[in-house]
Amino acid sequence: MSYRDVASRQVLMWACTAVGARMPVAMAPLALVFLVRERPGGYSLGAVLAAAFVLGEIVGAPVLGLRLRHERARAHLAGGLACGAVGFAGLGALPEAHPAVLCGFAVVAGAAPAAATGGLRTLLTTLVPERATAQALSVESMLTAGVWALSPAAVAGLALGVAPRVPLLLAAALMASSVAGLWLLPAAWGADGAGGANPTGGSLLRLLAGAWPVYVTGAASLALLGLAELVLPALLEQRGIGVGWSGPLLTGMAVGGGVGGFVHGLRAWPGRLRTHSVALMAGVAVCVTTAASSPGAAGIAVALVLGGTLQSAAMLTRNLSLREALPPHALAAGYSVMYAAAGAGYAATGSLAGLLLRAVAPSTAVLAGVGLTLVLTAVGWWGEVRATGRSRQGADRAMAVAPDAVHAAASTASLASGAPAAGPEGAAIRGGGDAESSL
Repeated sequence: MSYRDVASRQVLMWACTAVGARMPVAMAPLALVFLVRERPGGYSLGAVLAAAFVLGEIVGAPVLGLRLRHERARAHLAGGLACGAVGFAGLGALPEAHPAVLCGFAVVAGAAPAAATGGLRTLLTTLVPERATAQALSVESMLTAGVWALSPAAVAGLALGVAPRVPLLLAAALMASSVAGLWLLPAAWGADGAGGANPTGGSLLRLLAGAWPVYVTGAASLALLGLAELVLPALLEQRGIGVGWSGPLLTGMAVGGGVGGFVHGLRAWPGRLRTHSVALMAGVAVCVTTAASSPGAAGIAVALVLGGTLQSAAMLTRNLSLREALPPHALAAGYSVMYAAAGAGYAATGSLAGLLLRAVAPSTAVLAGVGLTLVLTAVGWWGEVRATGRSRQGADRAMAVAPDAVHAAASTASLASGAPAAGPEGAAIRGGGDAESSL
């Protein structure tokens, strides 16, 4: 296991394309908050717009992900990314529009490119040897962390230093560039376009439904990240800290995520993936709670960096668990559903925070969101334990039935050939265990 296995020209081209596709997504929530912050009820409206964006992702990811076909991957992804660029351009061009119009653009910007994450992740894992899958996913995690590290600082700097609309116009340009980048990559899963047979709709849905515990824990993982991002500006104002610090603080959280992804890929960690996930999620919850309770910027910064480190590793365990739960031909759709589930967790905490900010302090809103994510984590863990128990029971039943089935088949074959039956006596006679066999 080595990171050298993922160092190739194709992976580099994939990384450039992925940055163009994912940086707009990372920029969007904070950019939407800054876009309407100066309007009456600006923070609440910003949370609603961010929730609308994520709602588009939640709907778009499974719907479009289920339609992804390995032989036409490039065309599917390019169309979605192009429409997403139009949505971002509309938000940047019409910042004073009615909230309903802004919500419409936000939904389009979130929904249209929502299958790109799952598609690009599947493509990445086909560009590297099978033994380097964990390292490839760690590289993806580090790349994503880098994007999230740069995005908040870029959004805060451009929105406060130039104009609130500029980050969204930049997002539109980046997403459009990713469309061009797709033509530097294979047109289908794998360099030769081989991705295995596409399953039927019904069988694929059953496979994806069976992995629901992984999706629930994945939703909890991103929920905490969204909670920290959306409430942070209001939390800083509550503490008397300049709102401009939200960018650097979130950058520190993302840098921590890059460190977490790198360390996770250095070795194979002992123990079950679900145990790793629960322990990491508990650590993230402690860090976010500490950030909400800290009176100064230093305490918030340390808590967010540590939380980002643990959250990145937790999300990696979810992606690896999904690879264990699904066959290869269902992974592209599975990753898309995981993306939608994570977006659902993000939207749930974002909506909860937006509602609570009208009535309670930002720190209280954060604590409520932490409680919700801990409930999701517990439900996901319980589901994985239950699924594992059922699998073991099924395996035990199969092992109990198998000897009888083999014995019956052997007996039938023996009778058909005129040979003695494969019972205990027959086995002894054929093997020379009976003295008469020597006569």
